[in-house]
Amino acid sequence: MSPSARLSKPRFGRYALVFLYVATSLVLIAVPLVRELRGPPGKYDYPLWRWAGGQVLAGGDLYPADPHAWFAFLYPPFAAVLLAPLSLYGVAFLMLCIGLAYAASFGIAVKLSNRLAGESGAKPLWMMALPAALALPVIWENFNYGQPNLMLLAIMLAGLALLSAGRQVSAGATFAFAAALKAFPIAVLPYLLWRRRWRAAAGMVIFIAIFLLVVPAPFRGFERNLNETRTWFNAMALSANSDGFGQRPEQNWSWKNNSLVAVTHRLLRPLNAEALDPAAKPFTVNLFDLNYEQANLVLLAIAGLIGLGFVAAMPPERRRTLKSDAAEYGVLISLMTISSPLARDYYFVWMLFPVTVLTYRAATDSSVKARAIGWSLLALAMGLFALRAPHPPPHWPQAYGSDLWASAVIIGALVWRMHRDAKAVETSLLPAPAAD
Repeated sequence: MSPSARLSKPRFGRYALVFLYVATSLVLIAVPLVRELRGPPGKYDYPLWRWAGGQVLAGGDLYPADPHAWFAFLYPPFAAVLLAPLSLYGVAFLMLCIGLAYAASFGIAVKLSNRLAGESGAKPLWMMALPAALALPVIWENFNYGQPNLMLLAIMLAGLALLSAGRQVSAGATFAFAAALKAFPIAVLPYLLWRRRWRAAAGMVIFIAIFLLVVPAPFRGFERNLNETRTWFNAMALSANSDGFGQRPEQNWSWKNNSLVAVTHRLLRPLNAEALDPAAKPFTVNLFDLNYEQANLVLLAIAGLIGLGFVAAMPPERRRTLKSDAAEYGVLISLMTISSPLARDYYFVWMLFPVTVLTYRAATDSSVKARAIGWSLLALAMGLFALRAPHPPPHWPQAYGSDLWASAVIIGALVWRMHRDAKAVETSLLPAPAAD
């Protein structure tokens, strides 16, 4: 019996997964909410979201006029407008609303990951639950801190589902919605252009302009919103220097940031990886002693090689299959995660989808050797992710980029799967010779 046939027989009730999802979501919503109600409040961003929404309601300013001044709110005005109605009745009400939105995002992300993975037929409970269980620590961080990355993942997966269905304009609008909430999903645009999804790319550009410039205008005024969006863009995108970028220089080079940008600079420059904790002993992990400009040149070369490698690895249109597309989308999601200049632990909730793809392939491949390789690579990646477990300083594994290297393992495994799952190359286009 093939692995796929063996796995197609569910061994639990049809509602078991729903029960697990509901129970887990209730706990994820309740813990930070109860902590807020009972006090003292934890360290999270919910009060900031309420402040930003309150500024919209009160007609106050979201940012200081000087882009070099300290910004409390790091998101575009569009995000603040969406927070406004949630800010009417206090932090607890806002936490409840956001928690419910995140719970919905959790369910949507799991369902779309299952759908986009390209594995047909019924699946056993353990196979569908395992990826979410592996991602649960970072899913919890999104609920705990009030970070929107889980919701952004659900939005991006919805966009990919629409793209797969040929609904390019709708896909572009969906991608634009994610990028208007938090800028880094804009990284999907080069992929759309390379794959010649022209309508999706055009739709994304047009709807980004609509979400950023048009939607907030009735609440903020067109000219005021334009000025605020410009101020936000200058502060977040044009403020990079050797000290840091994007308004939080103390976070940029610390061990908590496992983006490609941060890890490259930490390995190339003598940067204090414990900069966030004044009480911790400073330490560096640099293998070279380059300056800021030299490190940026190396970073540019690495990013270029990664981009060219992705382009070279993608199967041509005639060889694409549902399974190769799943691996391709997994690589895309992974690259978007590590290409964000700031990638703290909760950003890696986006690995839910790539891990789903690898789990399904490791469980169902017809080759024993391929299954063993798949499980081994997945275990290696999860082991590297596990190094982020809380521990006292110095934070050596994270400073060296344990999350980044875990993502690299996942990307490599997905590239292998992408080639394995693509259609076979046609060895000859000539007709077979006639028999004598």
